[in-house]
Amino acid sequence: MDLVTFGEAMVRLTPPDFQRLEQARSFDAYVGGGELNVAVAAARLGAASRWVSRLPENALGHMIANAARQQGVDARIEWSNDDRAGLYFAELGAAPRASSVLYDRAASAISRIAPGSVDWQSVFDGARWFHVSGITPALSESAAKVTAESLLAAKKAGLTVSYDLNYRSKLWSAERARAVQEPLMEHVDVLITTEEDTRVVFGIGAEAKGSYEQVDAESYAHVARALEKKFKLRAVAITLRENPRVLLNSWSAIVAADNKIHRAPRYEVEVVDRIGAGDAFSAGLIVSRLESNGWEESVRFATAVSALKHSIPGDFCLVTRGEVERLLQGASLRVSR
Repeated sequence: MDLVTFGEAMVRLTPPDFQRLEQARSFDAYVGGGELNVAVAAARLGAASRWVSRLPENALGHMIANAARQQGVDARIEWSNDDRAGLYFAELGAAPRASSVLYDRAASAISRIAPGSVDWQSVFDGARWFHVSGITPALSESAAKVTAESLLAAKKAGLTVSYDLNYRSKLWSAERARAVQEPLMEHVDVLITTEEDTRVVFGIGAEAKGSYEQVDAESYAHVARALEKKFKLRAVAITLRENPRVLLNSWSAIVAADNKIHRAPRYEVEVVDRIGAGDAFSAGLIVSRLESNGWEESVRFATAVSALKHSIPGDFCLVTRGEVERLLQGASLRVSR
């Protein structure tokens, strides 16, 4: 097993054709969740991936587990007879109306996971990398304790640990997020984040004034270096999104590592569905590093993977290795016949 991830996955319901939730009479159903999205993308890119979670023993729980397995992910599930699956509703917008998410995940099965319930030694046996995000400890006090437990176990087992800050203001306050996550950084090797999340959670922001329409990459480099120094991290990756229109974005990334700033190309992306793009980036970075590639090559590969995700409905990054390689080589947008 190359990669292990840990976190919640939910059933996502999206109204078709850019409808508002209140006018919808049908929904497109998907499965998704940060850490599962990473495991799926990594599996599709060639890594042996395992996802650890807790699900209800009912049709929705099996829908989620089946979706993971269908994509080649080894799903290690603690089944519960008394809990529920989390749901979320994603309303896709178009300028000037932004997309929005409505959660229905309170008291979901994984929020009731208990410390000591996961045999981390067995889960990590033979693995090389562990990934989790800031969404998991936000779910409940017990989920936060198990997140800390998992990080300690991963380091004891000698795994490389990556952590996507993934701040969700609808789940917890910035103050609570900081109090819980700062101690976790002691066990993290690679932090994956955005400048906005680090500013809100850790109080480290760009020196230059920027906007969502125009990103100052050098200021983001300053943020990455500050995080690297503050938490003694091996590497810090920051994704860069310019958001002049809901459906037209620019996408790039940087990595601070080895006393250098490594930069990826900038992609113009037409947004079919941006949910899961950050997870696709994490997967690409992890897979490339597992293949012993340098940080420059890895951030370029990860950014290409995540750029492609914007073009795919649903949370999962359903791409092939060949598609990523063609994009890195400057693929044409003409119809492939």
